[in-house]
This record gives sequence, C-alpha cells and structure tokens, in this order.
Amino acid sequence: MRPGPPTLPPSETEIEPPAVPGLSGLMTLAVGVVVLAGLYVGREVFLPVVMAILLAFVLAPFVEVLRRWRFGRVPSVIVAVLVAVGIIVSLGAVIGFQLAGLASDLPRYQTTIETKVGSLREGTLGKLPSLLKDFGRRFDRAVAEPPPEQAPARPAASAPPASTPAEPSGPLPVEVHEPEPTPFQMARDVLLPVLGPLATMGIVFVVLVFILMQREDLRDRMIRLFGASDLHRTTVAMDDAARRLSRYFLTQLALNASFGVVAGIGLWLIGVPSPVLWGVFAALMRFVPYIGSFLAALPPILLAAAVDPGWSMALMAMALFLIGEPLMGHVIEPIVYGQSTGLSPFSVVISAIFWTWLWGPVGLLIATPLTLCLVVLGRHVERLEFLDVLLGDRPALTPAENLYQRMLAGDPDEALDSAELLLKERSLTSYYDEVALKGLQLAANDATRGVLTQRQLEQVKDVIRALVQDLSPHSDVEPHPQETKDEPVASPASEKPDNKEPAIKQPMPPDSNIPDAWRADGAILCVAGRGPLDEAASEMLAQLLSKHGLGTRVIPHSAVSRRKIFNLDMTGVQMVCISYLEISGTPAHLRYLLRRLKQKAKAPALVGLWPAEDAVLKSEAMRATLGANYYVSSLRDAVVQCLKTATGEDNLPEPANAPAVEEAMAAKRLPLPA
Repeated sequence: MRPGPPTLPPSETEIEPPAVPGLSGLMTLAVGVVVLAGLYVGREVFLPVVMAILLAFVLAPFVEVLRRWRFGRVPSVIVAVLVAVGIIVSLGAVIGFQLAGLASDLPRYQTTIETKVGSLREGTLGKLPSLLKDFGRRFDRAVAEPPPEQAPARPAASAPPASTPAEPSGPLPVEVHEPEPTPFQMARDVLLPVLGPLATMGIVFVVLVFILMQREDLRDRMIRLFGASDLHRTTVAMDDAARRLSRYFLTQLALNASFGVVAGIGLWLIGVPSPVLWGVFAALMRFVPYIGSFLAALPPILLAAAVDPGWSMALMAMALFLIGEPLMGHVIEPIVYGQSTGLSPFSVVISAIFWTWLWGPVGLLIATPLTLCLVVLGRHVERLEFLDVLLGDRPALTPAENLYQRMLAGDPDEALDSAELLLKERSLTSYYDEVALKGLQLAANDATRGVLTQRQLEQVKDVIRALVQDLSPHSDVEPHPQETKDEPVASPASEKPDNKEPAIKQPMPPDSNIPDAWRADGAILCVAGRGPLDEAASEMLAQLLSKHGLGTRVIPHSAVSRRKIFNLDMTGVQMVCISYLEISGTPAHLRYLLRRLKQKAKAPALVGLWPAEDAVLKSEAMRATLGANYYVSSLRDAVVQCLKTATGEDNLPEPANAPAVEEAMAAKRLPLPA
C-alpha cells in the first residue's frame, strides 16, 4: 500500500468567517451619507439654525436672570436678543472704522517696508538665491564637463557675425477704457456682498427668538424623540446637559473676550496701530482650536514690522502672544473649567477640518462648540452613543477590557502602568474586583468558546502572574478621594462619583485579633478551580489575605484530584477557599471536590464564584446541595468572611446535609440541581 498524504492536525481555534454586512449596517451607512449630503447641500439653511442654537445656550442664563427680575417670558427674550444684536453691531462698526483707518495709513508705512526689504536683500538673506544659483551652476558644470584627456580641441576663432538689421517695431499698444459706473452699479457692487451676511444674521436672530420662546417645548420634544421610555433619566440628563453647555459656552466667550482685551491693551502699549481691531480678531480666532491665537498674532506682528524702522516693536508683539496664549490655555483655562471639556484632542482637530470643509470659515469658528454638543448628546442619548465613542475623551475600552487586551498582547509593563494609575483612586481589593477579575472573566469566556490559542492563553497567564507579583508591594487601603466641585462639561449626571456605589462598603475587621494559628503559612488553603485561569484568581485572593495578616497557600486543581488528594499535606489548614472564574453546566464536580476536602481537612469551606450572575449563587437549593459554608462573588467579600471566621466574629453556619436535600427534593419530585 502506498502511504497517503500526511494528516494535518486540526486548528486550535475555529472562528467563523466575517459575515456580510447586514441590512441594518447598510441602512446606517445610507443614513450617514444622506445626512452628510444634506448638511453640505443645505448649509445655507442649517448654518443659521446651528448658530442660533449655540447663541441660545449663551443667552439662556441671561434670560433666566431677567425672568427672576419679574420680567415676562416675551420681554426677557426680546431684551436678551436686543442686547446681543447691539453687541454684534457695535463690534462690526468698530471693526469697520478700524479697517478704514488702517487702509488710509498703509501708504505711510511703504517707505519703512521698502527699507527693510532692501536691507534684507543686501544681507545674507538676499545673497542666498545667488549663492544657490552659483552652486547649481558649478554642480552642472562638474557633471557635464568631460575629462581633460577627452576634451575636444577648441575651434578656431571665427569672425564676428555681421550686424543684423533692426527689426521692425511691434504693434501699437491699444488701451480699453471702461465707462464710468453709474450710481446704481456702485450701490449694487457695495450692497450685494453685504446683503448675504445681513440676511444670514437676520435668520439667526429670528430662529434664536423662537428657540428661546419655545425652549421647554423643544426640550420635551427631544425627550420624546430620544428617551420616552425613561422620562426621569432623560429629563435629568437633558437639563444637566443644557446647563453645562450654557455654562461652558458663556465661560469660553468670557475667556476669549478677556484674551482679546488683554491683547488689544498690550498692542496699544507697544504702539501697534489699530489695537482694537487686532484685539477683536484675537478674541474671534481663539475659537479656532490650537492654531487660532497664532494666526491672530501674525497680522499685528507684520504690521509692527512695517511701522517700526527697527525690530523691537515686532519682537514685543510676538512676545505678547507667545506668553499670553500658553498662560491662558494651560493655566487660566484649566482653573476655570476645572477638568477636561470632554473632547479628545484628535477629535478637535478632525472636527475643525470637517466643519471647515462643510461650512467654510464660519464652520471653523463653531467647530469646537458644535462638536461638544454632539458629544453631550452621545453621552446622554443611547442611540447616539457612537458620537461619544468617536469624539469623546473617555477611553474606548473599559479598564477590564484594556487589561485583557494587554494580556493578549503579552505586555505586562503597560498593564502594570494602567494598574498603578487606577490604584491612586481605589484600593488593591477594589482593583482586583473591578478590573483584574473582570479581565480574567473575559479571557475565561474566550477560552471556553475556543477562540484563544494555546500561545495566547499562556500569554494571559504570564501577564496576570507578573501583574500580581508586581502589585505585591501595594498596601490594601482605600485612598482618600479627591473631590472637586468642577466636573467635565460632557459628563452626564449618572456618571458622577457620588452616584456610584463604592467598592468597599465597610471597613474590614482589624488584624490584631487574628489568632496565631491563622497567621501560620498555609492556614487558608486557596484551591484553584478546574478552569485554565482559576489559579490566577486564587493567587489574587491569597495575596489579599496575606496583606491582612492571614497565612495562605495556593495549590492547583490537579493537587486535589481523587488520585492526589491523599498525598496533600493539610496540616494546620484552618479554612479552604475555592476560586472559580467560570463554572458551566451542573456543578457536580464542585460538590464532590468539597466533599473530598472536608473529609481531608475538617475545616470550613468558602467558594468564590466570581461571575456574580452565575446560577449557582441564585439557586438556594443548588447552594445547599453543594455543601460549602460560605458563597461569595467578590474578593472583598471573601477577605471579609475569612477575617470574620478567623477572629470568631461570625458564627460558623453548618452546611446543608446533601443526602437529606437530595431525598427531600426527590420526595417532592423536583429535578436535582446537580
């Protein structure tokens, strides 16, 4: 017989191929394309509406103040809008007068500009083009010139060419003079460019009046549209978001105006012409993220260089912006805002590019406030959560998911760095319960589904083992919370630290009352379940118990098998703790394991089933059948229970008689839990 082809071993992981995008995904893509096209095509309509909404956030606190002063709704709105119109018109008039004065004075600066340009040409900067040209000529000559021995003989000098006759003169120049424009044409050329912005401003203020008049009605319609199933939560979220956005926009407007005032006063003291114009320009350009202030600094610096025969005025203007912008952005704004606004730096840049492409220069000015509104909607409205994920500054992965990702990558250093950052705000027990155990559960679930290769599983074990060893110097104490009144602008009320239940609800019993027998090595036997990652959970529990003065020993699941348990040394064992990250099916093996351990050790048993939603913890009959003394679903509860048992503060409950439970359930014709 001829040998057949070699048999390939089966793959460790069988993963289904990627599915074809479903109808819902295609519909989402189609809706996104339609919305984007609608925003671009209808920018003449949407831009005034968006600007009116942003102005409504700014004027809403002022309207509320007027209403508290016994003004009616309509008079309050009218007064607020008139004040806004007056401020905008006044700024426009000031800018117009400043531009007119600057245009009339520019010819006076022509001599200074020509002198400085001439000095630059005479200096090294002016000689640079000729130097580069000479270098290029020499390089071309060196490349193109043949070697000396192959150089051809020079031809004999020829007679100078005869003088050519003078060419006939070219065509006569012709000049075309347009007729003088009529007064109607002059008025049209002046008014047409102005009518567009005036019409847009008129639409903005008309929409603004209706928004301020119908603010409560619009809020109710938004609640009905996005969150009618939970009116209380949606109402609180919408009110909180509107209040935070109003405060943020008003604060940003005040800070930018203050920066413009300081810049204008500084330029006036330096002697730069039209300081009011450049102050207003600096205040407006500060709405452009990152580069707005530096773009605002360029015109006054160039003007200072044109006015001053020397360079001192230009250097002082440059120093004014180089000092003022970092001081405002990195010192004053963090103090006023308290924390982050809720936008990631990358999303700020991308949003500026996107809105500029979509709506032009006005889109650049309103890019950051508009993106912040979208992030707030994403954090409060479940259907728009993708906006928060794409644009917000919160991590895309939870700490547990991030830890699991670091485990898969085999990167213990980054996992330790993230753990130390989280340990500044929580105890070691809280970190293990909230992050490490949940990350191990994700790994255990993937291992059960068969999507982890053996190499990846070993990487997970190595990373979690290294992490537990590196965290051994940390003490298990709850750090003092650093409370602050200021919160992120885009943080919903449901995420406030005060609303979150603390991980450690009560202090653990003192360690001084622990008997010496419980302090000896191996007093608490931490047994790993039969899962591939249960031993890591046992090591965490053993580490926490040892930090509270209890002696521990960790053994793998193979050491308590039917064949090896008789060789296991159980001398001095005061308590047995079994850890399970995942327990599937009927837990008959756990019942027999507890029976073997009780026969060998004669000590109370605690079972830690870390997935709290497991059916074993929910079924009283199943728990009674297993025969353990205690059942816990967190490492904190396990440590507290062990300390109470060691100090005698807890009366030891007797486990239920498993055969009696089975007989009683059989008599009632109920199915056995295991």
